[in-house]
Amino acid sequence: MAATPWEGELPSQLKERFGDQITACSSYLGQNFIVAKPDAVIPILEFLKLEADFDYLVDITAVDYSHRAERFDLFYILYSFARNERIRLKTAIADGAQPQTAVPVHVGANWLEREVFDMFGIQFTGHPDMRRILLPEEWQGFPLRKEMSIIHQDDRWVKENLGIESGQ
Repeated sequence: MAATPWEGELPSQLKERFGDQITACSSYLGQNFIVAKPDAVIPILEFLKLEADFDYLVDITAVDYSHRAERFDLFYILYSFARNERIRLKTAIADGAQPQTAVPVHVGANWLEREVFDMFGIQFTGHPDMRRILLPEEWQGFPLRKEMSIIHQDDRWVKENLGIESGQ
């Protein structure tokens, strides 16, 4: 990825406020993003909401890099109506890490974090209702993890609930 440094008032404020908790402020194809250590995510989200007018949490998602020690990149996509601007906050976490919930900062994080849990198995500490949102509770595995074969997603569930041998 050929990212370029993102410079300006907001990245300067972030670096001043959070210091070495922010590892990069960059831009890629005109899209600004912050890379931060996991423990800084919630304080950064609070700062962006309360002091920089990024009042809308658009999405939370993840990417699985199964070969890395910090297996997942977790992304928070924010929008400021006042600025008409979108930014992303990215952090890397290990498999089994339980990042802090963003629900106290953005109530809409509730369902977004549940989706990340449902698809990747990432549990958020302090979440008020950490359970599946898209798949049945008895579903085995997490479909967007690299080790999950699309062909064998949950053959047992398909057979028991749909009465067929395969979902394919």
